[in-house]
Amino acid sequence: MVPLQILGIFLAIVVLYFLSCIRILLEYQRGVVFRLGRVLETPKGPGFIMVFWPIDRMIRVSLRTHVQDVPSQDVITRDNVSVEVNAVVYYRVIDPMKSILDVENYQYATSQLSQTTLRSIVGQAELDELLAEREKVNKQLQEAIDQQSDPWGIKVSLVELKHVDLPEHMKRAMAKQAESERERRAKIIHAEGEFQASARLRDAADVIQEHPMAMQMRFLQTLVEIGVENNTTVVFPMPIDLVSSFMKNKE
Repeated sequence: MVPLQILGIFLAIVVLYFLSCIRILLEYQRGVVFRLGRVLETPKGPGFIMVFWPIDRMIRVSLRTHVQDVPSQDVITRDNVSVEVNAVVYYRVIDPMKSILDVENYQYATSQLSQTTLRSIVGQAELDELLAEREKVNKQLQEAIDQQSDPWGIKVSLVELKHVDLPEHMKRAMAKQAESERERRAKIIHAEGEFQASARLRDAADVIQEHPMAMQMRFLQTLVEIGVENNTTVVFPMPIDLVSSFMKNKE
């Protein structure tokens, strides 16, 4: 009886051990397994795998896209303007082996790389370029971060600037500049309207000069327009030719 009990206990321990070695990896996960300190050639998963502890040690790696928020950075642009910028980085692991073997913590490393690259790229751009050509700056950031994180098995798919915070005095200066620009455009449009109006008046004068009766018709039309408003005072324009005839008779 005693040997059978010992055998039963031993089998129970073996079964429990194998049950404890079972690991389930989801579709988006891969497992990098170290056996006696040496990494296996290929990552495991997805699905059912066996990890024989304590000789095996597994590290799970997610292949989904990670979203990394880059904290606000104080940057001086190329035209010596101090701004605060922050961004968001979208990246994913494409090589689980490199992400574990070639860097201690790929998430922390990518975060620090994003911060330093953000300061570097924004520092090389002028303020107007940073505000008006944001897509160009985003592309430069994405290419720079992706190139430097490629040895870690990381693929950076997108980098977007979230916010550009300007100093108050710079905001006031830009507001004055925009206001002056609007006033300049308004004056140009007004002057253009005056020029077009003068050209049309010149054309009208040429027509009246060729047809003197047109001036009389214009006088009558003006009287009709004044009468509609129920005015008590009527201003009747007197032709200059009539006054000229009186002056000649007086002489």
